Amino acid sequence: MSGGGPAHGPELTATAAAGDSPQSAGAAGSVASSGTPFVEARPSIWAKFAKSSPLAALITQRLALSVALLFAVSLMIFGGVEALPGDFATTYLGQSATPQAVENIRKELGLDQSATTRYFQWLGGALQGDFGTSWASRNSVSEQIGKRLGNSLFLAFFAAIISVPLAVGLGMLAVQYRNRLPDKIINVVSLAAISLPEFFVGYLLILFFAVQMGVATFPATVYESMTFGERLSAIALPTATLVLVVLAHMMRMTRAAILNVMSSAYVETAELKGLSSLRIIAKHAAPNAVAPVINVIALNLAYLVVGVVVVEVVFVYPGMGQYMVDAVTVRDMPVVQACGLIFAAFYIFLNMFADILAIIANPRLRHPR
Repeated sequence: MSGGGPAHGPELTATAAAGDSPQSAGAAGSVASSGTPFVEARPSIWAKFAKSSPLAALITQRLALSVALLFAVSLMIFGGVEALPGDFATTYLGQSATPQAVENIRKELGLDQSATTRYFQWLGGALQGDFGTSWASRNSVSEQIGKRLGNSLFLAFFAAIISVPLAVGLGMLAVQYRNRLPDKIINVVSLAAISLPEFFVGYLLILFFAVQMGVATFPATVYESMTFGERLSAIALPTATLVLVVLAHMMRMTRAAILNVMSSAYVETAELKGLSSLRIIAKHAAPNAVAPVINVIALNLAYLVVGVVVVEVVFVYPGMGQYMVDAVTVRDMPVVQACGLIFAAFYIFLNMFADILAIIANPRLRHPR
């Protein structure tokens, strides 16, 4: 039967075999009539890389974000220092200085140049490890920071190797004896430690162990000719202060992360098999709670480096924090900027390291389908 009706039988079969349906014919006609052929979007190089290697793509993304954040922080540090009231030349020479003397000092220090020019000069030198010259002492800032940074890292290292294993162990112990006397004692002590500021803890330790008992060294002075044992004796009180400050937070987060995993089905299966609670926590629960624990440990390790300013001032410890406070007192801006940038770099890259470890610890990213 001929006419405008739908095709039947052999006609429909031939049309289907040719791959031409009424809809496809209409689409082809519309493309032909518009004159603009449809081009399928190709995935970008980054999309292909992320699809083929999701783990490497995430790590690369974290690295790029950390570098961009550090650049933004450097801009904020320089801008914040520039916004401070007062002038170093006037402070350095005193109120009786003549305008010509003030102008000469400003020209010698480069303060007569624009802020943009000074920022890029400072950033370019910082990328090469050159933070300029101290305005107050006229010594190289990089050399002074090298000595002070070593002292701060020495203090932070020993505080970390004591606090991290102790926090993880106490957190696992609190989970094993949860809602019982050991758990309650650990919680009460940790809450008390979190509530006390570090300077108050430091002064209490000085009062009891240095003044009344006389078994600890104060002030915590270290110098190059000291032996390793003498250095350890000198940093005993500041190390104890830092341990007490960061221990409680890490321990409570470890306890919370492991308790969250303890309600999982595979943990209940291990309990039905008759495994001991300590083995279940150590072998099954703790490894699967490692991601949040790593994050909180990294944050506290960053605090051990960045947050030592108060502790170093309390114990008169010759580290980066004390150096920065002294520079702020005399408005030595190159030192303040250098210390601020180094503290920010430690904080940003320790958090980046924690993110990367958490990504690596995720089996779905290590073994993508």
